Amino acid sequence: MDLGLAGARAIVVGASRGIGLEVARGLAAEGATVAMVARGAEELERAAATVEGSVLTETADTTDDASVRAMVQRVVERLGGVDVLVNAAAPPAGGGPVPGLTEITDSAVLGAVDTKVVGYLRAARAVAPHMIAQGSGRIVNISGMFARRTGSIAGTLRNVGVAAITANLADELGPYGIGAVVVHPGTMVETERTPGLVADRAQQSGRSEDEVRAELGAPSSMGRIMTAEEVADVVVFLASPKAVAVTGDAVGAGGGNRGQISY
Repeated sequence: MDLGLAGARAIVVGASRGIGLEVARGLAAEGATVAMVARGAEELERAAATVEGSVLTETADTTDDASVRAMVQRVVERLGGVDVLVNAAAPPAGGGPVPGLTEITDSAVLGAVDTKVVGYLRAARAVAPHMIAQGSGRIVNISGMFARRTGSIAGTLRNVGVAAITANLADELGPYGIGAVVVHPGTMVETERTPGLVADRAQQSGRSEDEVRAELGAPSSMGRIMTAEEVADVVVFLASPKAVAVTGDAVGAGGGNRGQISY
């Protein structure tokens, strides 16, 4: 299927690794010009070198509104506009022990919300005037399955917050031809950090790496961890004009959420 992304101008925030990098690869493969954005310039340049297609790099800190606005303005000046925004700049959940109620700190919760919820809002707010002016655009926010399950107070707060922002964006921007959708990957996604994490857990628990992987994949209906590329395939479609009928909604991309019904 031709997704209609040839010639599209895309911004992927959080593009130096993981899902964001795979999304950049997917969009570029479809013929889009991709502005890859992250905080670290060196890591970002190394990531960009692995992407086949038309890409450029820009640094920005999503916790700083001025930084985000300046980045968007530079991209618009270089590309002439922006058709797609993908927000993926947030530390992944599940990377370490999750603090309980009595251990979690205000700073940890506020930091998670500032980076993922308000950070996504800053990027959407900066691109919206450009999309409104042209009468079209797609915004895809990467959230996570902690929006639909307990187990991490900060994870749930930030992921539900992203879903809430996305629904509001869809309602406000829809009349201008702009769609917004939130994607929930699984609580664990196969990225460049996964082998080390699995090895550490195996060593600490005395189990095999296969046993650890089976445990991590158990919450999904498919019984395995989805790869970043598999999640990115869903994101690229939702970022395309072919997905115009999908807006304001949450799309699960974690291989299913075992034992739950979402409607």
